[in-house]
Amino acid sequence: MNILLAALLGLGLSASTGLNTFLPLLLFAGAARFNLGGIELGQRFEWLTSDVAMTVLVIAAILEILGDKIPAVDHFLDSVGTFIRPVAASLAAAAALTGVNVDPTIAAIGGIIIGTPTSLGFHTLKAATRVGSSAVTFGCANPVLSAIEDLISIGVSILAIFAPLVVPVVLALLVFVLWNVVKRLRTTTPPAAAG
Repeated sequence: MNILLAALLGLGLSASTGLNTFLPLLLFAGAARFNLGGIELGQRFEWLTSDVAMTVLVIAAILEILGDKIPAVDHFLDSVGTFIRPVAASLAAAAALTGVNVDPTIAAIGGIIIGTPTSLGFHTLKAATRVGSSAVTFGCANPVLSAIEDLISIGVSILAIFAPLVVPVVLALLVFVLWNVVKRLRTTTPPAAAG
């Protein structure tokens, strides 16, 4: 894997963490552990494939998936996610870069440059969609949206691992769709306001 593919891998994982914090890290660590998609980690990130890290990621992913389907808990997770998701994204992007022998300091800087804005951008679109959904459906559609977000996060993560060259196209389409959903939700009149 070369630097461009590693950067695209980091980009895809970062976008995925904007929708779900731990699933992308779990899939990435699993791919590295079982040598799938040519994924290798630099020495400083090999801990991601340890039994302890994998167990923690599995538990965290399950808790996040379940918690995100519960009203009020989902809003709490989104609030906390504003701070945790960029960190997870930067970690994933930096780990991807060290896998192609990029200096760890440069990989960390690259991870922050790739991970933080990408994750925050997708997190912001997700949060705006949730706010619109809560206003229009009184939160009833939020568990369905959460399941869709989980599927998108898994799909983008898998694409990033196995076909990083298509990541920019997929992310552009995803931004377009999410942006249009947000615009549509903002222009929809809430049922309580209808007269």
